[in-house]
Amino acid sequence: MISGTKVKERIRRKTNPSLAETIFMAHKNKAWNKLAQILSGSTRRQASVNLSDIDKQTTAGDTVVIPGKVLGSGALTKKVRICALGISASARDKLKDTKSESATIADEIKINPKAQGIKVLR
Repeated sequence: MISGTKVKERIRRKTNPSLAETIFMAHKNKAWNKLAQILSGSTRRQASVNLSDIDKQTTAGDTVVIPGKVLGSGALTKKVRICALGISASARDKLKDTKSESATIADEIKINPKAQGIKVLR
């Protein structure tokens, strides 16, 4: 568990403005605080999750938050909402085939401030 002061220090070191803004938004909201701690860490520790892994760990209609990037390896067989820092081009094409939604984590924080029905995959 990282203190709030440590998260604020880490935000200042981030060079990607959208990542820094996402961490700041998550840090302000108590329900998203754990995600702020994960995102404020090293970018090398951020997740790279394949679509096949998402397919195995979710059910239809789930909202999945990935603190990292979604890669296009494998197939997605159900409709899910994926919120991530980045989504590869091949993964976007496969998401269109299943009519799944994709969004940024910052958008999800605005839409769902209480973090209800969220699954975080790492």
